[in-house]
Formats: sequence, C-alpha cells, structure tokens
Amino acid sequence: MNASLSPEHILQTGMAFWGSKALLSAVELGVFTLLAEGPHTAEQLRRRLGLHPRAMPDFLDTLLALGFVQREGSGELAAYSNTAETQFFLDRASPGYIGGVLEMANARLYPFWAGLTEALRTGQPQNEIKHSGEPMFAKLYEDPARLEQFMAAMSGISAGNFTLLADKFDFGPYRTLADIGGATGQLACLVAARHPHLRCTTLDLPQVTAIAERHIERRGLAGCVQARPIDFFSDDFPQADVITMGMILHDWNLEKKLQLMRKAYDALPPGGCLIAVDNLIDDDRRHNAFGLLMSLNMLIEFGDAFDYTGADFDRWAREVGFQRTELIPLVGPGSAAVAYKQA
Repeated sequence: MNASLSPEHILQTGMAFWGSKALLSAVELGVFTLLAEGPHTAEQLRRRLGLHPRAMPDFLDTLLALGFVQREGSGELAAYSNTAETQFFLDRASPGYIGGVLEMANARLYPFWAGLTEALRTGQPQNEIKHSGEPMFAKLYEDPARLEQFMAAMSGISAGNFTLLADKFDFGPYRTLADIGGATGQLACLVAARHPHLRCTTLDLPQVTAIAERHIERRGLAGCVQARPIDFFSDDFPQADVITMGMILHDWNLEKKLQLMRKAYDALPPGGCLIAVDNLIDDDRRHNAFGLLMSLNMLIEFGDAFDYTGADFDRWAREVGFQRTELIPLVGPGSAAVAYKQA
C-alpha cells in the first residue's frame, strides 16, 4: 500500500449519507427546537421525543461529533445544547429557520436519490412520477400539506440568496418588479421591504396564490406586494421593469428555458432586466459541487431539466435578444444571472 495515499476522502463521501440522515432525522424530530428551550440531558430528550433507550446517547453524541450540538459534562448528567448555527437556522421558531428544505429532503429527496444509478442509465426521473405516472408538480400541487412543505422548503433554501440580491443589486432605476414562479412571495417581499419605491408582483399557479397572500399579509407588505395567478407557459408575463425567477430556470429543459427567457424579454421595456437566481455552475465545471449535485437532483426530479453555467445563461440571453449579462455572487453556491435589454 502506498503510504502517501489515504482513503479518508473516499470513505467520508461514500458514507456521507450516514451523517446526512442523522441530521435530517434530528430536524424531523424537532431536536433543535427542543434544545432552543435550553440544555437537556439525553434522558430528558429521549422522553420528550419518544425515542427508544437504545438510541441514546449514540444519536446525540453523533450530532455532537458532527458539530450540530454542544455538550457539557459526561455520562447521564451530560447536558446537550444547540450550537449558534443550529439555534438560529434549525429552531422552528427562529426567523432564520431553514429546516424546511431539510424536512423536504428527508421526506422526498432522500429516498428518491436511491434511484440515481437508474436515472444515470435511463435519463428518467426517480420521483413521484416513477410510481404514480403523474408529473412532479401535478402530484405535489394536489396535496395541500405537501405543497405547503415544498413552499417552506423553497423559502428556507432561498432566503439568504434573495436577501443578498435585495442588498447587492441596484434596484434604484426601476419602478416595477414581477417575480415569476414566486411561491410564497418571499423574493418580492424581501426586495419591496429593502426598496419601498418598487411595486412588486409575485406570480404562481392559483393553488399557491392564497399561500403567498398569507405570507405578504404576515410581513405587513400588502400595500406594495400583490399576488396574482399565472401559468407561466400558457400566459403572457405582465409588463415590468424587472422580471425575476428564483430557482425556476433550472427546473426545465433547454427548450422551456428559452421559452421563459423569451417571454421575459417580450414583457420588459427597453432598459429592463431579467434576474435568474440559481446555483450557477462555474464555467469550468470544476468547483461548484453543490451546483453540479443540484443538476443531478434535477435529473432525479424531472429527467431532462438541468442547472447551468454563467456562460450558458449569457449565450441563451443573447439568443433571445438581450444585449448583455452579468453575474452577481450571492450566498455560497448561489448566484444571480442578470440579462439586460437594450435601452
């Protein structure tokens, strides 16, 4: 054996699903929400969560070793508590809660990814459609509880990117914004709160509009953000100075990506812009592992959908008529791709 070589990276990646499922189960059980109340012993947590004695202390000490909880003391009196990160991001009562996407990953994506090898061989999705024959969104939208879970998941994973977009992009020259596929209205609300001169509209299917209206009302933004229904392949986009698509373009194949970008171009005035927020893959396709894994997730979910690079976006934007593009780095693997229509 070559002493200079180590299998550590191979083994850590190959068995990474162990740690992933430990975290996902902890979120599902509400471990971090309980610990937000204060330190608990393993026995206190076991009783409140309804776990088997065999689960302790292995489960909590696994979370400790993975860096998701802290522990004071040892043995039966050891007290477990949240880290600063899990206190803010994984307590369901926290304004920074991102656990929705992890709850969705646990309930949906985790079992579907077991079919990745089949997807690689066949190019076919491995989600609900494999078992029911119904497309992913049709199946999702017929179940209100699952739809709410999906909306919460998208809000959790998008909050940081949308907040940074509201801060980094110069919305000053514009007066109206239309967010296509706006889900809960999160992007429109964050931008409107930061730039009160804008009038924003969030647009999604009718089943989602009522959800968006509740969120807009809860944020106190009903005066400057409205929710409207749209089928964005069948209906024309509303005219707006800025059209945004948060985690939308990557859901579709190239034909439909170009269709959406053309519809945006047609709805924009001279000098207007399209902003697509996604986990853009680096042009060399070497570094943004999350973006590449997200593209594989699109294979799992839709078959022919895929994530894309900034160079891809620039090429498509120019093909449909935009004059120029730019990329704005956001949170971690996320970016905003901006296409400008000639003034």
